[in-house]
Amino acid sequence: MAESELCFQTAVELARLIRAREVSCEELMRAHIAQIERVNPKVNAIVTFLPEQALAAARAADASLARGDAPPPQSAPLYGLPVAHKDLAVTKGVRTTFGSPIFRDFVPDIDALVVERLKAGGALTLGKTNTPEFGAGSQTFNAVFGATLNPYDPLRTCGGSSGGAAAALACGMVPIADGSDLGGSLRNPASFCNVAGFRPSIGRVPSWPVFNAWHSLSVVGPMARTVCDLALQLQAIAGPDPRAPLSIAEPGSAFAQPLEREFRGVRLAWSRDLGGVPVDPRVTEVLDAQRHVFEDMGIIVEDAQPDLTDADEVFKTLRAYQFELSYGQLLQTNRAQMKDTVIWNIEAGAKLTGPQLGRAEVKRTQLYHRVREFMQRYTFLAAPVVQVLPFDVREPWVRQINGRQMETYVDWMKSCYFISVTGLPAISVPCGFSSGALPVGLQIVGGPRDDFGVLQLANAFEQRTGFWKQRPPLAAR
Repeated sequence: MAESELCFQTAVELARLIRAREVSCEELMRAHIAQIERVNPKVNAIVTFLPEQALAAARAADASLARGDAPPPQSAPLYGLPVAHKDLAVTKGVRTTFGSPIFRDFVPDIDALVVERLKAGGALTLGKTNTPEFGAGSQTFNAVFGATLNPYDPLRTCGGSSGGAAAALACGMVPIADGSDLGGSLRNPASFCNVAGFRPSIGRVPSWPVFNAWHSLSVVGPMARTVCDLALQLQAIAGPDPRAPLSIAEPGSAFAQPLEREFRGVRLAWSRDLGGVPVDPRVTEVLDAQRHVFEDMGIIVEDAQPDLTDADEVFKTLRAYQFELSYGQLLQTNRAQMKDTVIWNIEAGAKLTGPQLGRAEVKRTQLYHRVREFMQRYTFLAAPVVQVLPFDVREPWVRQINGRQMETYVDWMKSCYFISVTGLPAISVPCGFSSGALPVGLQIVGGPRDDFGVLQLANAFEQRTGFWKQRPPLAAR
């Protein structure tokens, strides 16, 4: 198999090839290193590159297979697979900048929990992926490494904040990657780059280290080119951990079950705008063209959406609170090295009062119960991932949609962060391309803790449409 073709195999197939000794870990790693060297200069997705370290790890993995003492697939489902970690996840002995000049040369002495689990699951670290400063905003650029470009149109953004991961996956640089999602950072770049990004339920993939172990808005999750590859990764990274008090007890092995399922008679709510958020008609056109896929499965599809009143206030309040908690002290000593939107978000958090936080929590609780009751009628909700197509990479954020002005740098992402507030599992799965050949993802949302159900429906949609197979032209040259 040619190196370039090897790089675009699914992670599930690559894991099988390695276990069958049809491809060596070193051969696979060399193929991905070559792909990074050839394609990464065109998109700037991998910002810390570790080829020698990765090759040494691949040789050791091959030697373990040869001796017969490699861990079994049940405990190491990702054995020998190259992985790149988001530059927000601390990596022991490997530079972690958080996209900030303040941490340009920071080398942690611990691994983030998700990195620990990926390594324990057999994955081999090949590098770090680009992210906006402190993950703030769904446009990946920073003063340390610059912008990551969209593989389908390098004049446009790849999205964010897991933008480097999405671009790397789309270009065949890695078969799996990790990311995080506060307001859409796993889903937005997946939509913009024609890959799959899954925001799991709160606690499904524990987070550590964190400033606030009880924070219930941001999650860590997997990204890949296919839904089956997301499930493969979840086998390694999901499951409880005592360092994360909100973690769910169900083990990652739950995601080893087959994703195939009969959906006839299942009810799905189809929402074109989640109750009134502005959506570019070019996005709506792509999504509407695929509605029939669900109907063809025998699913009962109805126009409906839950009452998301107060989601905007709740998200912005809790986001500001989290930014002040995380970076307030840093702002006092390093203000000149922080971008304006991060400063604004921290200062908004500093102005919050106790009653404001209390009101946000009460409204979030009320919203959750409204949505929970809605999801008792509908098993799934389908909606736009992003309200716009990938936009000019020179624009920090979207200023208007359909003539409506966006007041802040996050307002154009309501289609994602309204769902974040609910705590429900949600995925972005490739749904097609605009007339200008730009990717558009579909967001599928499940009921409380129905992560597996979301993956099942997304997998069924993916299998019937096959949009994930369309590669960016620059990766093929």
